[in-house]
This record gives sequence, structure tokens and C-alpha cells, in this order.
Amino acid sequence: MSTTYETRYASSPHETKQMDTEALRKNFLIERLFEIDKISLVYTHYDRYIAGGVLPKSKSLSLATIDALKAPYFLERRELGIINIGGPGVVTVNGEAYALGFKEALYVGKGNEQVTFASNEPQNPAKFYLNSAPAHHTYPTKKVTKAEAEVVELGSLETANHRVINKLLVAGVVETCQLQMGMTELKTGSVWNTMPAHTHDRRMEVYCYFEVPEGQSVCHFMGQPQETRHIWMQNEQAVISPPWSIHAGAATANYTFIWGMAGENMDYGDMDACAITELK
Repeated sequence: MSTTYETRYASSPHETKQMDTEALRKNFLIERLFEIDKISLVYTHYDRYIAGGVLPKSKSLSLATIDALKAPYFLERRELGIINIGGPGVVTVNGEAYALGFKEALYVGKGNEQVTFASNEPQNPAKFYLNSAPAHHTYPTKKVTKAEAEVVELGSLETANHRVINKLLVAGVVETCQLQMGMTELKTGSVWNTMPAHTHDRRMEVYCYFEVPEGQSVCHFMGQPQETRHIWMQNEQAVISPPWSIHAGAATANYTFIWGMAGENMDYGDMDACAITELK
């Protein structure tokens, strides 16, 4: 089969603070997003979110339903966000082809029965990063480039967090039910993301780190503000962030990450800030 998936169950703050390194990684880290000619998915019980990757090299791949959905096709009751972090490729939705270049996004609405992925150049295959959430309404499929994103520049080199936030699949750019996705690019010399840290109890989040230079790593911080934990991550890996958890990171070089989130609130600014000096 070209589609594989695993299920991750939700953990409370009490359970999580008892976890050792192995348990934290098993519950929250997604180590293998991209496997050649496969669709790899993780179904999490935090807001029924799905994150995964597609790497079509020698053939096109179709997004098939999985047993956990109990649905005749994947998007019967779900919406889908896609960001390409590899070579040029094509996503075909119910017969309509959408060319996706590097760092370009596509929103696919509920009710689309057929979604396929292909690479233009097998020697430089596309890497389609996927996020999906339950949907109650059908919105049109729409491609979004970086030029069409809502862009915000934050931080400074002095605090090692000078970064550009590209809001790709958010209200004001594309209509969605609850899924939101974007991409944050750190400037040379900056390594901290989402600092000062925050939580948002009404939605969960998944981070996908990429453009991490060879031989470098990212340290992702999670947990309640006064009970933090860390997970060391490598290039093209993702991490699940529960609603009660901070989600911040620092690396040994600058990098890029994709954030995706879903829940009952669509207000990007809905968050509870945590003072840096109060983190423990």
C-alpha cells in the first residue's frame, strides 16, 4: 500500500510531565514524514488532526481513506492543506491540476473525492507536507503562493528571533472551516521561534521543521509554561503541540518551519502569552 498511518492519542499535562525522553518522542514527534512513493500520515486525537507527507518519485500517489476515518474517501468530512517543501509537483483535485512550486500552498475543501500527487522531476521530487482537520462546510479549492500570503515581520537579530511569518491558509487569504497553516522563515543569525512563548487553549498545533542545515538540529520546547520539556528534532520532522502546551524552538542554525492548527477558534491572535522570565 502507498498510504500508511498511525494513531496518536491525547495526553494530559499530568501524564506528559511524567514522560521520559523516549515517551515524549513516541507521543509527540513525527520522525518520518517523507518516504519514497508513499503517503505517510499521523492521526492525532487532538482535534482529530492529521499531519503527514507525500513523496511521489516514480509514480503518482492517490490520497486514500484510512480506517480511522470510517469514510468512503478521505475528504468526505475533512479539509486539507498542502505545502510543497521539495521540487516542483502537481496536485490534481477531482481532475483539475494545480502546479505547486517550492513553498507554495494549496487548500482543498471538503467533499473532493480524488486527490493525487505527482512530481515533475523524479530526480528532484516534490515533498508535499499535509495537514487535515474535520470540516462542516465546503469551501473552494485554492492555490496560495508566498506573494499572496499575509506577511508579518517580527523579532530582531539582537534577540536571535528575527523572522518572517507567511500566513498562507488563514482567514483573509482563503476560506477554511478551521484549518490554518503558514510558514515562518528565520533570518540568518536568528534561531528562536515563537518567543515569547504562548498557549492557545482553544486550538492545537503541529510544527514541521525544514531547511535545517546538514549537521544541525532543532530543540523544540513544549509543556505547560511552568513545566516545560524539550524534544531534539532533525530536518523535515514534525511535532504535535497540545492546546495546553507552549510551542517554541531554538536551533543550532537558522531554519524554516510550517505551523498548522485547528480547533474552535479562528482568531490568529487568540493566545495566552507567557513571559520569558516565568518559564520553568
